[in-house]
Amino acid sequence: MQEYDPTTTEHWQLLTRLARRARTDRILGYFDQDPERCGRYSLTLGGLFVDFSKHRIDDEILRALVGLAESSPLGSRRDAMFRGEMINVTEERAVLHSALRDPDGAFAGTVKKELKRMGAFCDQVRSGEWRGYSDQRITDVVNIGIGGSDLGPKMACVALEEFAQADLSFHFVSNVDGAPMRSLLARLDPASTLFVVCSKSFTTQETMLNAATAIQWFQEKTGLASPMASPHFIAVTSSPENAAQRGIPNDQILEFWDWVGGRYSLWSTIGVTICLMIGPDRFNEFLAGARQMDEHFLAAPPSENLPILLALVGIWYSNFLDAETAAVVPYCERLSFLPAYLQQLDMESNGKAAALDGRRVSYHTGPIIWGQTGTNGQHAFFQLLHQGTRLVPVDFIGVIQDSMSSEAHHRVLLANMIAQSAALMSGEDSDNQHKHYPGNHPSTTILLNELSPHTLGLLLSLYEHKVFCQGAIWHINSFDQWGVELGKRLTGQILDENQGRAFDPSTRALLTKAGL
Repeated sequence: MQEYDPTTTEHWQLLTRLARRARTDRILGYFDQDPERCGRYSLTLGGLFVDFSKHRIDDEILRALVGLAESSPLGSRRDAMFRGEMINVTEERAVLHSALRDPDGAFAGTVKKELKRMGAFCDQVRSGEWRGYSDQRITDVVNIGIGGSDLGPKMACVALEEFAQADLSFHFVSNVDGAPMRSLLARLDPASTLFVVCSKSFTTQETMLNAATAIQWFQEKTGLASPMASPHFIAVTSSPENAAQRGIPNDQILEFWDWVGGRYSLWSTIGVTICLMIGPDRFNEFLAGARQMDEHFLAAPPSENLPILLALVGIWYSNFLDAETAAVVPYCERLSFLPAYLQQLDMESNGKAAALDGRRVSYHTGPIIWGQTGTNGQHAFFQLLHQGTRLVPVDFIGVIQDSMSSEAHHRVLLANMIAQSAALMSGEDSDNQHKHYPGNHPSTTILLNELSPHTLGLLLSLYEHKVFCQGAIWHINSFDQWGVELGKRLTGQILDENQGRAFDPSTRALLTKAGL
């Protein structure tokens, strides 16, 4: 792997110098100098509009940021990813989540076959053709997974509830904490419940423990000796042999591939719960929205490329203006799980200190991502955004037309979002420091024409590629997650009494106190 250090490039050095001036620049001053700034610092793609104008970035800074992207491995890594080359070097895998939404790509045949199987299954469940052991139709679907096998489908199902089939209810269980599963099962009828067990390896501890609880409950309620062989259990996995060994029939196993990372997997058969909710046709619209962003990412020049620009804005604040966090605030309650989804996408991808060539980086990589829906966030953390001491760039996300809301509610909601972005930038002077708003706080505003499968696909693909772009410029591998492994290993050693380990005194004391 060729060594690359972005801090040694002329563009990084130039940006370091420009940052000294930008720290005292006022965003409002940029608008005074350029009344057309909003039009020049915004882009539209399909039903998506992105306004970058409320940032501490002028034309000179933007040119330097674009130069940084153009002189980095970003372009070559992007092209290699779309060609299916092995860019996940630490796990020796290709990275092909974009192939899941490419109807004409090299992997289209393989992908189409499995997505067609998924679609046929979903049609059977939705129509009532798929029947349970006592010939009842399915009314409740329980998705059992963790990480990308839970958060992606859950986020999308909540976001797209407008398109849900009314006679199906959806539930998500992920945490190894047994209380949520027990509480859920107490409300369900086994005769009309379908369990979707999602695990790449089909050995994931949390998922298999929750699945075992569901199996035991099902046996106790129905008397069936082999619940997983019944129509009430399906598996979604890249290890179909492991699912088959646990008793799930082959025709109830949906497969995806090891070149699909967990946090990028909702486009695959891991999205079966989404497909069950909105139907195969709308699931295809979801894929098509993501594909539109893929094509834009591949074709648009860096200065007009939405994922690249979003990535560069983040790098500007993280690496040159010392921002440690970034907030995501959707002004749509149906996007309530989006901040958590993006937190996983970003922090699991780019929370790395090792460069692709193995050296330890000398610069910050992934920021801390956090947020909540507005207007709730206004009554929680917006105090810190407006009058605190920390620089926190904000992504505001709104929906222009919302048929699920009322005109009166939606008007107030959008007014709040736009007012908050204006207040963060403009501020308000006061001789009383308790009432002084310094302003000059940056934000991006993203507007969807509507919240539909297509626009949600556009939005999620935008953020996927943004994270990839930042990783490429930082020269890190955005597609492994070795950082989650050590804690899992130690958990296994604690639970396996035959595996001794010399834990530190604090840990030994805690194990004793907890009865472990």
